[in-house]
Amino acid sequence: MQPYAPASAIVSAMPKPLASADQLSVDTLVALLKAGGDGLRLQILRVLRADSLGVLEMCSILDTRQSALSHHLKVLYNAGLIASRREGNAIFYRRTFLNSDDPLHSLKSHLYDSVDRLPPDAVTEARLVQVKKEREQQSLDFFSKCADKFQQNQDLVADARQYAGSLQELLEGIGLPGNSTVMEVGPGEGKLLPLLSRRFGRVIALDNSEEMLKLARATAREAQLTNVRFVAGDTATAAEQGLKADLILFSMVLHHIASPAEAFAQCASLLSPGGVLLVVDLCRHHQDWVRDSCGDLWLGFEAEELCNWARQAVFNGGQHLLQGLRNGFQIQMRVFQLVSEI
Repeated sequence: MQPYAPASAIVSAMPKPLASADQLSVDTLVALLKAGGDGLRLQILRVLRADSLGVLEMCSILDTRQSALSHHLKVLYNAGLIASRREGNAIFYRRTFLNSDDPLHSLKSHLYDSVDRLPPDAVTEARLVQVKKEREQQSLDFFSKCADKFQQNQDLVADARQYAGSLQELLEGIGLPGNSTVMEVGPGEGKLLPLLSRRFGRVIALDNSEEMLKLARATAREAQLTNVRFVAGDTATAAEQGLKADLILFSMVLHHIASPAEAFAQCASLLSPGGVLLVVDLCRHHQDWVRDSCGDLWLGFEAEELCNWARQAVFNGGQHLLQGLRNGFQIQMRVFQLVSEI
């Protein structure tokens, strides 16, 4: 299922929402109250509580026509309750990240909290799960068919060797002891496994693609790595198995994950108290060819997105650095530390 509808029919008609303090007016307040005064609009806010969704995905989840949904999205957008982002030819929507300077911050926050406390609709929740499964299957199908060509295509964006030195410096700066356990989610061909194996006492290589795990195992054998455990599955699988780590690394893999917000939340349960989540990924870009060539679900991420997901999962922000790459891409490395044991 295509997750989106043509952008021109939806976003082009939307004026920018009023948000700043000097624009507070009766009309602004009326727009917000109007947006919250409809059952379908509340359902839209509920399904967007953690993820970005395309128009056709939401039509499927909420069992509503695109024309009707587009009207409600416009009302929510004008009220400053949702934001849109372009992913190539696709438009995705998410809840607005609340700004403390917004004069309606408290009201919006209470609205989100109230929506989240509504009794879940089993049918709607099942459809939402199905949409995420379809995204996951899309990614799995790509790696199943293209595992042998993946690195060749990935190198057009970023070769791990281009940022391995910066990553090593960042790992040293985190200051975890040598006997720590690190979990790499989506190790690909395993190019970072020798670095992690030398630096840490135990390494868990977690990947939901058997084809990619085979390649990573081959790398470990060639490098004679003896402290690496390979696990088939994703962060939900790791949580079910009761795995624990002191550091979790996502290196150029978050843009392949169906629900990054859920992955952040699951990492909180996988980390030891005070554990560290390290995300290495692309900054937002508009090079849509990576969808077909590299199997990307997301065209990079804004810093605000990553930090917001981290806060929701009870992480504090820490060090970060940016590194430019060829072809106009830029990598961001961000460190998040678990506030308390989940």
